[in-house]
Amino acid sequence: MNETNNISNQTAPSLEMAGERLVILGAGESGVGAAYLARQQGYDVFVSDFGAIADKYKAQLEEWNIRFEEKQHTESEILSAVEVIKSPGIPEKAAIVKALRTKGTPVISEIEFAGRYTKANIIGITGSNGKTTTSSLTYHILKNAGLNVGLAGNIGKSFAYQVATESYDHYVLELSSFMLDDMYKFRVNIAVLLNITPDHLDRYDYKLQNYADSKFRITQNQTAADYFIYCADDAETLKGMEQRTFDAQLLPFSIQKTLPLGAYLNGEELTINTPNNHFEMTITKLALQGKHNIYNSMASGIVSKVLELRNGDIRESMGNFRNVPHRLEHVADIAGIRFINDSKATNVNSTWYALEGMPNEKVVLILGGVDKGNDYNELTSLIKSKVKAIVCMGTENARIHEAFSDDVKTIVNTASAKEAVAAAYNLATKGDTVLLSPACASFDLFKNYEDRGDQFKQAVMEL
Repeated sequence: MNETNNISNQTAPSLEMAGERLVILGAGESGVGAAYLARQQGYDVFVSDFGAIADKYKAQLEEWNIRFEEKQHTESEILSAVEVIKSPGIPEKAAIVKALRTKGTPVISEIEFAGRYTKANIIGITGSNGKTTTSSLTYHILKNAGLNVGLAGNIGKSFAYQVATESYDHYVLELSSFMLDDMYKFRVNIAVLLNITPDHLDRYDYKLQNYADSKFRITQNQTAADYFIYCADDAETLKGMEQRTFDAQLLPFSIQKTLPLGAYLNGEELTINTPNNHFEMTITKLALQGKHNIYNSMASGIVSKVLELRNGDIRESMGNFRNVPHRLEHVADIAGIRFINDSKATNVNSTWYALEGMPNEKVVLILGGVDKGNDYNELTSLIKSKVKAIVCMGTENARIHEAFSDDVKTIVNTASAKEAVAAAYNLATKGDTVLLSPACASFDLFKNYEDRGDQFKQAVMEL
């Protein structure tokens, strides 16, 4: 990594923090980036990971002379910190986090920490589904329009490392609920909440209300100069808004009703109205097709008009955008069978969106993985109308069989991507679609959803 330090939009290193102990839990992309920024700001930095640290991250920490440990947490080192930056993947129930809470040590996210050292305009995007696509599309539009913009958060290079080494005027941040949980003073200038559906409920005491509360933290420090963009068709979002007041300017989007401000559909025209700005684009010209992607495009379009970008630039970018890997990614057509990689669908609602755009009675669906408290009832009607067979890919498939055995004649179990692809290929016929959209996390058989998607693609190409 380049260690450039000519940063015009940063504050200077905090002299009062020089030599103060700052500990980072987790040595992934966000943790290592936070370690670099903390070292740059004069802290005495120690990185601790309870698992093994990837070689590339160890090499970076060694290059920067940052102390670290792996496969353990040394309490005497960690509990001496004035502040701790926690990886989003570490749950509150972890023993070391409990010890820090008991001691009263502040525990924050990498986003919270990095936000102290940049004056850039922050566009924060969250939601149960669509946040990666919407963040990528928003970044694509802004960058192509000539803005000096970075992309970070739950996507791309660490926000903290970019703050330490770049000088962006704007950041598009994909923000997960886990990141939001450890954000306190961080201010999002343009906040986007796409939707709220059950996800990660194992981290929220299996209560949707707790998860929804986490999502709304994206608005917690907004002022009258800021914007909150939200889906007016999402019941849980509207329910959460009834319980809150907002200082930011509200800009909703809908495909069900006409709105005076925000975005809506006027026949085949996507229409956006923000104060003193108007935009229209025919939805058939959008690069991203399907109902869920109209919502994503609306959200990105509103951000673009808040920033007063030219309509021609927005239309061009919305028309030539290519979606991120593992999100409804076309892999190949083999013997007239279409293979789609939607490995990023780690919850039921994501799979619902994927099935919604598929042809009736033509789908062989690959499901399964680590069940996070899924309610599969949401999929029942689409399974009945569109799915001819289900291939389970996971170590525990009983709940999938229980949910769909009355609706689908054929449900088979497999224990690898290669087995799943072979089974799906044998069950499909010309004109069918094999859809990997697991509705579950990937950690039983794979490193992550990317690994799952990559193995799926490799198996398809080996048919």
